Amino acid sequence: MDFFMLLTYLFSLFHNNQTGPSHSSPDVNSKIFNVFDYGAIGNGYADDTKAFMDAWEDTCNYIGSKSTMEIPQGRTFLLQPVGFHGPCKSKKIVFSISGNLTAPYAPYQWKCNEDYCHQWIEFAHINGLYIDGPGTIDGQGPKWWSLNCKKYEQACHRRPRGMVISHSSNVHISNIVVKDSPNFQMSLEDSKWIFVKQLTITADGDSPNTDGIHIQRCLNVFVHNSNIHTGDDCISIGDGSKYVNISGISCGPGHGISIGSLGRNGSKETVENVIVRDCIFRKTDNGVRIKTWQGGRGLVRNILFERIKLHGVTRPIIIDQFYCPHSQCNNHTDAVEIKNIMYKHIHGTAVKKPFVELLCSKSVPCRDIYMNDIDILDQEEGKGKKYHKRSSHPPAECINVRGESNGAIKPKLACLDSERH
Repeated sequence: MDFFMLLTYLFSLFHNNQTGPSHSSPDVNSKIFNVFDYGAIGNGYADDTKAFMDAWEDTCNYIGSKSTMEIPQGRTFLLQPVGFHGPCKSKKIVFSISGNLTAPYAPYQWKCNEDYCHQWIEFAHINGLYIDGPGTIDGQGPKWWSLNCKKYEQACHRRPRGMVISHSSNVHISNIVVKDSPNFQMSLEDSKWIFVKQLTITADGDSPNTDGIHIQRCLNVFVHNSNIHTGDDCISIGDGSKYVNISGISCGPGHGISIGSLGRNGSKETVENVIVRDCIFRKTDNGVRIKTWQGGRGLVRNILFERIKLHGVTRPIIIDQFYCPHSQCNNHTDAVEIKNIMYKHIHGTAVKKPFVELLCSKSVPCRDIYMNDIDILDQEEGKGKKYHKRSSHPPAECINVRGESNGAIKPKLACLDSERH
């Protein structure tokens, strides 16, 4: 695979599709639907769900070049779980969030079908959707995170996702703040041609399962220039995702940017053609990670991690074919195949060894793993401290890996010496 050809292809797609909502001269075939005209109150306490649904119905059914649903600034609108569904008749649907959207304050206040909320806000079956800020989407997650899971086990396992995009195409999301979802903050599912930029996504560093952006079964996704601070992966890339381009992300706190986990319960899952570049990780639990379950099947291939900066990261580079986050784990010979992975220009500091972990299966070893210009230092060394407690762990671990290294590599990985393969 030629990684540079892939880079050129993906970035040309990104730059050629960056047309957002126009704020120039009005279009004679456009119309604005203000939620206040449909009875919205906007005091943060009255339920505005019906007003939003009525406004959406007219927005979606308007026949013209552009239809805008306007949420005015300076007001807060309380919404119960709600779905904005298409297909719509206008060529461009703008969901303009200038005000703030808030979920119910406590879990018992949520009105869910059969007491199970899959998500809070969903956009589905829409072609040409533009979600624009500068408003805030507040999922009111803290009460969900603090539930006593021994007493409310089902509720803990059914925390709703925040904002979901599904079965849609040509979707542009920009300039909004997403905060404190009970579960995933934003989930992109079963969609194609999605462009995300200039978002701020926040949740407490210890909030459970609050992935900033989760990508699943999507084609041609571009996430660009955003700040993500959360309790789980800043960005997670799941099964069925192809041609994913991530750049300019500031991540931390959080668990880094992850591919996976894949292959749970023996399932066959695939991720391919992913670029992660020009990202900064600050005090994250992980940096760039690929995680697959033992016993899984499928494939991870054609992945590039490039120009990554690390500041006090715990586990900067990880491939883990033995992923199992609980104590009841069994050994299996099957594994998700991992090949054609490139790491280039990754620099910075880590808080403990090993700095690089490439842990692969004997039966399905990782192949074609390439590293070039890697420089990861102990955080204390990076500060110039001469004396500090040294770890007994090696700076790098490498099991069942085949590949090459070029240029300066620190820490050294013997398994990637080009002379030996």
